[in-house]
Amino acid sequence: MRVNKLVICGVGLIGGSLARALKAAGAVKEVVGVGRTQTSLARACELGVIDRAAVSMADAVAGADIVLLAAPVAQTPALLAAIRPHLGGTTIVTDAGSTKSDAVAAARAALGDEAWRFVPGHPIAGAELSGVDAAKADLYRDRRVVLCPQPGNRGDDVARVRAMWEAAGARVSEMTPTQHDHVFASVSHLPHVLSYALIAQILDAPDAALKFGFAGGGFRDFTRIAASNPEMWRDICVANRDALLAELDGYLATLGSLRQLIDAGDGAGLEAVFARTSQARTDWAKQQEK
Repeated sequence: MRVNKLVICGVGLIGGSLARALKAAGAVKEVVGVGRTQTSLARACELGVIDRAAVSMADAVAGADIVLLAAPVAQTPALLAAIRPHLGGTTIVTDAGSTKSDAVAAARAALGDEAWRFVPGHPIAGAELSGVDAAKADLYRDRRVVLCPQPGNRGDDVARVRAMWEAAGARVSEMTPTQHDHVFASVSHLPHVLSYALIAQILDAPDAALKFGFAGGGFRDFTRIAASNPEMWRDICVANRDALLAELDGYLATLGSLRQLIDAGDGAGLEAVFARTSQARTDWAKQQEK
């Protein structure tokens, strides 16, 4: 698989890592960057992540094989609207956002009869660091990527997007947008909210400095993702609020049950919950190693 011209809108960790991976694999001829600031694009050029910065959206999209939207999800409607007048030929648009139902709706609204070009995607990879300096060629190696093909997509176009991610080392699966959003509200969006919430709780305590001073490895592991990009996670929470609220309600109910066990001094009840969940976590970790 080889992409002659890949356009990346939002050359940060996600888009930049894809560019690095495809370059390392010899799977792309030219990478063109689109961004909000010339400073970030100049840095991407300096690092060799992109070959050049687009002078306009028309310049970016002209002759492109694939356009990747890798900006925060709230920017997706505006980016699609900016791209729409310049689409032609066999150019495909895909994205890397963590929410999919909103992306599909945005594509239908902005692209109209060109919405068949939009193949929704989501790489399940990342780090607490952001920006093009954090991009690395192996970010997607043996990591999952979810595609959410739409009824209007052509099979060959979905296959092109799949092949692009596989060239970067990823393992590609498919889901519906609704299924995707419910799954990732549980295993990605909720954990980020909980991590942010714990830090916020401590920050608001009168003895916050003392608590942070004695925090150890468990705290570090649990709160690592609270260092993630605030703008990105703000947008994700708003975009997937219905599914996320359902997961939050479920989590609050579970916390309530644990609180009752602790209040009652029910050690046996607590141990039963902890043993069940500890085994599940161990089994999951073993599966990840295969």
